[in-house]
Amino acid sequence: MGGDDQTKNLILAAVLSMLVVFGWYTIFPPAPPPEEQPSVVTEDGQVPLPAVGEDDSPVQTGVLSREEAIAETNRIEIRSDVLIGSLQLAGGRIDDLSLTKYNVRLNDEGEKVHLLYPQATVEPYFVEYGWRRTADSPETPLPGAETVWTLEEGSALTPQTPVTLKWDNGAGLIFRRTVTLDENYMFNIRQTVENTTDQEFELYSFGRIARTEGLSSTALWILHEGPISVVDGELQEIDYDDLLEIAPDPNTRVRRQHLAVNDNGWIGFTDKYWMASLVGKAGTGFDGYYQVVDRGPRPIFQALMLSRVITVAPAGSGEIETNLFAGAKEYYTLTDYEENLGIVDFHKAIDWGWFYFLTKPIFQLLAWVQGYVGNMGFAIIALTLIIKTILFPLAWKSYVSMSKMKKLQPEMEKIKERVGDDRQKLQQEMMALYKKEKVNPASGCLPILLQIPIFFSLYKVLFVTIEMRHAPFVGWIQDLSAPDPTSFMNLFGALPWDTPGPESIFVIFSIGVYPILMGITMWLQQKLNPAPTDPTQAMIFAWMPWVFMFMLGTFAAGLVIYWVANNTITFIQQYLIMRSQGVKPDIFGNIRASFKRKTGEQKS
Repeated sequence: MGGDDQTKNLILAAVLSMLVVFGWYTIFPPAPPPEEQPSVVTEDGQVPLPAVGEDDSPVQTGVLSREEAIAETNRIEIRSDVLIGSLQLAGGRIDDLSLTKYNVRLNDEGEKVHLLYPQATVEPYFVEYGWRRTADSPETPLPGAETVWTLEEGSALTPQTPVTLKWDNGAGLIFRRTVTLDENYMFNIRQTVENTTDQEFELYSFGRIARTEGLSSTALWILHEGPISVVDGELQEIDYDDLLEIAPDPNTRVRRQHLAVNDNGWIGFTDKYWMASLVGKAGTGFDGYYQVVDRGPRPIFQALMLSRVITVAPAGSGEIETNLFAGAKEYYTLTDYEENLGIVDFHKAIDWGWFYFLTKPIFQLLAWVQGYVGNMGFAIIALTLIIKTILFPLAWKSYVSMSKMKKLQPEMEKIKERVGDDRQKLQQEMMALYKKEKVNPASGCLPILLQIPIFFSLYKVLFVTIEMRHAPFVGWIQDLSAPDPTSFMNLFGALPWDTPGPESIFVIFSIGVYPILMGITMWLQQKLNPAPTDPTQAMIFAWMPWVFMFMLGTFAAGLVIYWVANNTITFIQQYLIMRSQGVKPDIFGNIRASFKRKTGEQKS
């Protein structure tokens, strides 16, 4: 077997490896984290797990629209440059929040992304806070989900004007809740209790995010959507289905999973681009739980944060302070919170995946380049140039070796004629020839193998980072995170009919301009070399560009643009290096030979 064939075999193996990885992730997703035994951290020991949420948790969804549910309740306005919404006085819930920077549909300012919804809607998603007492503390009314608070200070919640809510339990305890909002997506919740009695109380606060299961159409193996937390420095991503598999309490039908936290962390729910999470104050400690309340038509999932127990002395007071993040998972916003508020691994709210060591730097490089060129599409092309420049020494070595292999082709043919069908002898003499001429037949595969993790990492970046959402390139590409919207099935808009949508199985055939360019550039790159002499290999290589064209045609346009740029630069590099080594690629001759071979096969 010739060295050139060996190289092509290795290339084929690399491509097949990529397909195997796709299949492996699809069939065998990462296993969920193990369950832990419940415990509640207190300042002086352990206390039994309180029945938080069992008496006043939302147990069913509503039937109202978002607008109807908001109109029926007394509210305080929430307003900033990036958020609009309202806080409901009943329960003190933050249950109405929209993101003003993000449209639901591309280039349509008519509807902004709604993050939080009231309980009375079909798909509630809201945040609430309350207090509980230990078993040894005197009984007294405590604020919960149905408590109606009064507005003590402020009129609207803005970055410049916090609001303070007040509730008097009529038995000597006065509760206040001061809510502050920053310029982005972080709320600060400071809860205080004033004790005017002659009794001592042991109390703790809870925060709760409640929602139905996310119904995202983008939930794929490449992306985690659902419960997410960092506890004791460890990222935990749990599926909704995993929580439903926990055995429920036979009396309450509540399923519960405990996440012990000793010092710092956060817990909540993530969607592809958005997240709501309860964030503990560094050094204060809390316990985190996930609950499923399954007493209505649809299960309600809850993320719970329980504070440490505080002792409120007679004529004294106590305070618990936490944060709430509710907004878009913008990388630099998350890292600012991580640095300034000491939130551990907050940037991991973005699902960087198993290639974290590549996906994060690739995104940072893209964002840095985009800051200079002003367009994320051109930043992707610039990234391709940077990667090709970094890998150029390997590419040079690879293509020089391939050129030497071509020069050895006459010698290799003589060896084949001399040894005949003795494959062992053929292999020995070939290896001796490679050693004598200092040629490594496998060196041509290294740049391609290095491209595979880069390809996966860029795919991940384009898919999960909000900075790519609705990011335009030029012409018809107005969203680099979505597929090329053109299609040859209607001659790219010339014919008066729509093409199959993403819900159709025929969408794979509805490929646009850039996927076609990707197939052509991949095909031209092949034609720098003659086709393999083995008919099976020749057939596989002949079909490969067009298979990839259809397979990647529905991928994010940014990824296909990267592939087109990479193929083009690789073609130029290989052509010039081969010419510098005295090898003149016969592109048109190889194209004619491939057509002649196909014609001959059809005649036979």
